[in-house]
Amino acid sequence: MEHYDVVVVGGGIAGVSIAHELAADRSVCVLEAEDELARHTTGRSAATWVAGYGPAGVQELTLLSRAFFDDPPLDVDGALATPLPCLYVGTAETPDAEASAAEVVAATGASALTPEEAERLLPVLRPGVVTTAVLDPTCAELDVHGLHQGFVRGLRARGGVVRRRARVLSARRRVGRWSVGTTDGDLSADVVVNAAGAWADQVGRVFGSEGHALEARRRSVFVSPTREPLRDLPFTCDLAGGWYAKPEGDAVLCSPEDAEPHPPGDPRPDELEVARALEAINEVTTLGLRSVRTSWAGLRVFAPHGEPVAAWDEEVPQLFWLAGLGGYGIQVAPALAARSAELVLAASR
Repeated sequence: MEHYDVVVVGGGIAGVSIAHELAADRSVCVLEAEDELARHTTGRSAATWVAGYGPAGVQELTLLSRAFFDDPPLDVDGALATPLPCLYVGTAETPDAEASAAEVVAATGASALTPEEAERLLPVLRPGVVTTAVLDPTCAELDVHGLHQGFVRGLRARGGVVRRRARVLSARRRVGRWSVGTTDGDLSADVVVNAAGAWADQVGRVFGSEGHALEARRRSVFVSPTREPLRDLPFTCDLAGGWYAKPEGDAVLCSPEDAEPHPPGDPRPDELEVARALEAINEVTTLGLRSVRTSWAGLRVFAPHGEPVAAWDEEVPQLFWLAGLGGYGIQVAPALAARSAELVLAASR
């Protein structure tokens, strides 16, 4: 039976990022249940670095991760972060638009714009419709695939192992070690990191944990063609959180920002929510979106308190949780992985 210092369950961004950090000092094996890594949430993410996104703890990790994105200490192909200013807009119908705008300014240092300034910045806004606007110039589009692959390359360069089609079937503690049975054979480890995303509570129960009452929620995304290519336009968000849109070649990538609970698995986009977002975007802009070129959905997993879970299990020894990353997993990955690895290493020296 192969033995490792640490076994990490889950090959998404949470799993490969902490595995990369730990592999600098420990022997590490990542177990992925699917045929390929990042098939679910990570592989379906259209991530943007936004300083004011999420609760306070997430915002702290987001800020700490920015230097990593700007100057990555990984073997990556091209830039991980491309500047993409974020324009928040509200109309006379937007609930609490002024209060929401004030929150964005307080969280990010963004600048309030007059409606006229917003229309000059984003010429496709319908004249006179936007009444409240805020611009955050620090935002950036993130290369999710590049980041994930950079961590995988770094993990392997440090001697880490990745085993695909290795779904966890059983686990037991013997003489201070975990014996783990998988669909790709058995192995043992001193420490197990549960980074199984939407399946984390299920995996936790295999190891004897009561879990963290994690809830997976669907997020739909779609691409809609435009009459002409949109260049140098900002990432645009509804202040009420009802939609966002950003340039995507000769189209726009949009989301209704839906968050309906969904069981672990392969969710399909909510067609009613997509239609609602199309209508809402057309009410605010002159884009005239009429069709959907492609659409997909992913799961975002939340703990009840809204912050990521990065802690040792309270009852089960040598089981560390890295789960419940919500919709923030990509933008906090570097700092969260480093902080989590410190916790693991400090307790297992």
